[in-house]
Amino acid sequence: MNGLSTVPSYVVMQPTTLCNMDCGYCYLPLRAQDRRMPVAVAQAVATSVNLWARRGRFSVVWHGGEPLAAGRKHLGELLAPFGPEVEHHVQTNATLIDDEWCEFFVAHSMRVSISVDGPRERNTDRVDRAGRPAYDKIRRGVDALRRHGLPFSALAVVGRPEPGLATELYDYFLDLGCEVLGINIEEMEGTNTRDNGHSAESVRGFWAELVGAWRRDPRIHLREIEWSMRYAAAVLDGTAGELLPRRLDPIPTIGYDGSVVVLSPELAGFDDPRHGDFSSGNVLRSPLAEILDGAAGTGWVREFLGGVEACRSGCGYFGFCGGGHAANRYFEHGRFDGTETNHCRNSKIHLLEGVLEHAREHQCDHDGAR
Repeated sequence: MNGLSTVPSYVVMQPTTLCNMDCGYCYLPLRAQDRRMPVAVAQAVATSVNLWARRGRFSVVWHGGEPLAAGRKHLGELLAPFGPEVEHHVQTNATLIDDEWCEFFVAHSMRVSISVDGPRERNTDRVDRAGRPAYDKIRRGVDALRRHGLPFSALAVVGRPEPGLATELYDYFLDLGCEVLGINIEEMEGTNTRDNGHSAESVRGFWAELVGAWRRDPRIHLREIEWSMRYAAAVLDGTAGELLPRRLDPIPTIGYDGSVVVLSPELAGFDDPRHGDFSSGNVLRSPLAEILDGAAGTGWVREFLGGVEACRSGCGYFGFCGGGHAANRYFEHGRFDGTETNHCRNSKIHLLEGVLEHAREHQCDHDGAR
């Protein structure tokens, strides 16, 4: 890997900063304000995206705030400039999903991912702006998706890894009916300053237990587990060096106002005394392709790339992790050139260790049974 690619594999779009919920672990700084993306921003982004999409698979991910809070009319106007080759995805808290939204998803071939943290008692952080539990509204949204036969993915946040939780979560999401499940151990970033340090034993145990639950009934694609197994298989095949891209995907996030922040959507909306607002440009003033051509020269991006090289030279997990995420470095260290973070430990190092721990135990059981 060497630097930053100038062509992304997907773009994140922020149709509104507003969210109708006030989750305890949310990182977004403007979620109480309804700052909507002008259609001119979407038109400017589409100029570059439509060209990239003609060359191969390309996605636009609508992320907020809560994207559905922008309303069907406005979101439809933002979608309109994009060509038929573009795949559209939406990450939603599901509380606003109803029959009309399901019809909207079908009409725009939009792929849906919902956020829910497991059974009712695991969703105490997911509350509305009055502090009321949102779980029943989330389930009504899921019921609407299922009623319309719409496949969906799910994303869950784990605040405290503990024995039994992984099995409980996996069984829950099997019953929920999602096709893909991603699990994020809570991260300290943005406006969320809660500590995310956990013992290595508890985190490894969580991931190992999750592998075991999945192996008993592997009907869900488990994002983190599949990543880990793909890497382990590549190590055994001697092809691990081929997994990491030659250059980092810039993952441009287009803010409601057209500002472009690369590498970490979680940095959008924040300012830093040394680096300013983290943006590399604005699509209302320069084409997105042109902004990405020069993004590697942005001050904080240069600092981050230096940190990636430090990880490459000093961390045995670099081949799996690729240097971590910019936002985690910044919000945990206050800089971009730091190396190991709690997020690295929880969701990279101990993830891989947990998967391998389960594999070793399973091999021992298998050998003992012969």
